Amino acid sequence: MSDKKIKIGFVGVGGMGQCAHLKNYAALTDLCEVVALAELRTDVAGKVAQRYSIPRTYPSHEEMLKNEKLDGIVASQPFTRHGTLLPDLLKAKVPVFTEKPIAGTIEMGEKIVKAVAASGTFHMVGYHKRSDPATMAAKVEIERLKQTGELGKMKYVRLLMPAGDWTASGFFDLINSNVPGPQMQWDPPDSSLSKENYETYIGFVNYYIHQVNLMRHMLGENYEVTHVDPTAVLLVGKSRSGIPCTIEMTPYQTTIDWQESALVCFEKGWIKLELPAPLALNRAGRVTFFRDPGNGVQPQFIEPQMPWVHAMRQQAINFISAIKGEIKPLCEAAEALEDMRVARQFLKHYKGV
Repeated sequence: MSDKKIKIGFVGVGGMGQCAHLKNYAALTDLCEVVALAELRTDVAGKVAQRYSIPRTYPSHEEMLKNEKLDGIVASQPFTRHGTLLPDLLKAKVPVFTEKPIAGTIEMGEKIVKAVAASGTFHMVGYHKRSDPATMAAKVEIERLKQTGELGKMKYVRLLMPAGDWTASGFFDLINSNVPGPQMQWDPPDSSLSKENYETYIGFVNYYIHQVNLMRHMLGENYEVTHVDPTAVLLVGKSRSGIPCTIEMTPYQTTIDWQESALVCFEKGWIKLELPAPLALNRAGRVTFFRDPGNGVQPQFIEPQMPWVHAMRQQAINFISAIKGEIKPLCEAAEALEDMRVARQFLKHYKGV
């Protein structure tokens, strides 16, 4: 498939579907072709198809899958619909991409993982921070330092995620409708939780699951939650090999900025990652490497220049590359399910349930 243009079908073109995903795939004309979209709001479907030169639209994903031969599906839907929708899409036996997280409950996540296994293909979950060029550069260096041991052992990982302006005016060109869409089918909530506790759980998942996932990516292994402070500002964890880690959840907020960062510490240096707002265009993050090996060696700060490519665009490129078999999907369903388990541990430490 390396020389072939990948044929992509979209299921849903709401805010994230259009502004985080479709505009990127539509621009990658040398790599893929968006051949069809399924959208319940037919007026929106027609306008979006016209803007992005998509030849065919369908009122449902069932109609699209019956009539199209696709290489991949992008389904940007509310995650509390994934357990209902994904098993249907996976029957097409082609790779599927969705936004994060895998689902709204562990049970629905397990259902999706089983459907993926039966399909013989993969489900890539949209943790776009893994696709930021700065994160990709940081990950390569982290793994290299683990192999060489030249800066000693990994000692600590800290993530900081203040609330801020995550859209960066990214919805300015959204095509919307004032006509109410048809009713959609939703996944059942977690029956083991009260309404209040389930809402707390979903709130944490919706806002901080990116950091839950990025922590595993930086550590390179699973971890568990060991403590959550009573104000839910600080989550403390420990990796499988015993590395301590923390996520600071909105210790302050910003109104027109985004100040997310990650710090990965080794005995003799560190790697700092600074990430832009999720919908900022043509802007990668920043990564800084600090080395202080001792023995009279001059300490160094190194900050490589990143390309003018934002994470959502690179994520689209990475999904296409995974469809072609050139790379592994950056986060598959089975790993994404671990994020839901970490989120449930958060709730247990925070609310005692």
